[in-house]
Amino acid sequence: MRRMSLAVCCVVLMPFAALAQTASSPVSDAVRTVVARQTKNILAAAQAMPAEKYSFRPTPDQMTFGHLMLHIVGEDTLLCSKISGMPVPTADKVADTDPKDKIVATLQASIDFCTQALAKLDDSNLGEQLPLFGGHMATRAQAMVSLAADLEDHYSLAATELRMSGITPPSAVKR
Repeated sequence: MRRMSLAVCCVVLMPFAALAQTASSPVSDAVRTVVARQTKNILAAAQAMPAEKYSFRPTPDQMTFGHLMLHIVGEDTLLCSKISGMPVPTADKVADTDPKDKIVATLQASIDFCTQALAKLDDSNLGEQLPLFGGHMATRAQAMVSLAADLEDHYSLAATELRMSGITPPSAVKR
């Protein structure tokens, strides 16, 4: 388990090392890079999954694909808000049983919010403590790494669900 955690951390942190040599805010730049790549893939996955498959769940204990998309919206919007200090935007309640186009539009709005929220970040206050889920305190850097890892994890699940539905995930499409 420890080796797996170390491997995941290395994969998530690799962009940080490359940017650290040239950027004045390497952590913020790396997080923006990962978030941009993963949100592009997640949005493309949401668009690729047929509407009738939004109720698909790999096992009875797992969430549906539609619920996964809304889980991403909720969790990542909250993290982007905490990281940036911007308030969570108000939006209509969307359920995982709502039509695909409504879920995809909600996902797009969340991606737009996170892009805007992260745009002006720099590395000057990475050590600042932020209240996260359940009042748990973490540094801004921890919240940023959590956001990047969260998106990687959720895209992996979405890609698996696409493959189980006979669809090639966006990141695997030959360009």
